[in-house]
Amino acid sequence: MQPAREALRQSLTAENLVQEATYLRGEGRSSFERPYGLAWLLQLVAELREWDDPQAREMANNLHPLEEAALERLKNWLPKLSNPVRIGEHDQTAFALGLILDYAHGNGDQKFTELIVSRANQFYLNDKNCPLAYEPSGEDFLSPCLAEADLMRRVLPSQEFAGWLRTFMPQISTSGTGKWLQPVVSPDPSDPKLAHLDGLNLSRAWMLQGIAAGLPKSDERLASIRATAEAHSKAGLATVTGEHYEGGHWLGSFAVYLVTKRGISG
Repeated sequence: MQPAREALRQSLTAENLVQEATYLRGEGRSSFERPYGLAWLLQLVAELREWDDPQAREMANNLHPLEEAALERLKNWLPKLSNPVRIGEHDQTAFALGLILDYAHGNGDQKFTELIVSRANQFYLNDKNCPLAYEPSGEDFLSPCLAEADLMRRVLPSQEFAGWLRTFMPQISTSGTGKWLQPVVSPDPSDPKLAHLDGLNLSRAWMLQGIAAGLPKSDERLASIRATAEAHSKAGLATVTGEHYEGGHWLGSFAVYLVTKRGISG
């Protein structure tokens, strides 16, 4: 714990973060880290504010200039985004909106929350028959179908979400098993792009957990969703070894997000 605190203390200084905010606002950087990196930044801010610790409060205050720059960027971009980006990598819209919405709720930012919910409904409310059989693409670390469902369970009331999910993802089994969606295997964990598939198992697991949390307790799909989440969790966590930098520098953050159930309790 102490080495981690020291690393954070060295990185998240007021001086460093003012410079980061200046860089983010620099000319020609309007799409820099948008939306993936900005969404994770807001998650960091949210976690620090929830942590009852003097160092956490100091780091959250230090982050404020960068937080404000990220919010400016997102609030300017979202109203102009005409269509969602439906890929399994950094530019995906649904995953980022889920993280950003959790931040907005925790921050009590009603106007920003309303903007995110409005865009989510515009982009996804009428979607049907998500092509889950086409997943994954060879370099995915996010599921386009599951990420969309994981976002909409944050937006819709439970009963409404259950009906939407039935139309959107009719492939979900009611058998109680996880055979309807199998974990994937990276063909080469030392390849920086092919290693993405190890992360896909982890993100699928937390998205499935989120979907289950959004459904009524009597929903007949719950057992199958939970079985699938468990299989993906087991497969994904087994790859978090640090053996290869290509996965080691980011899979740990995915694993922590999964095991802490941050997307459900956050």
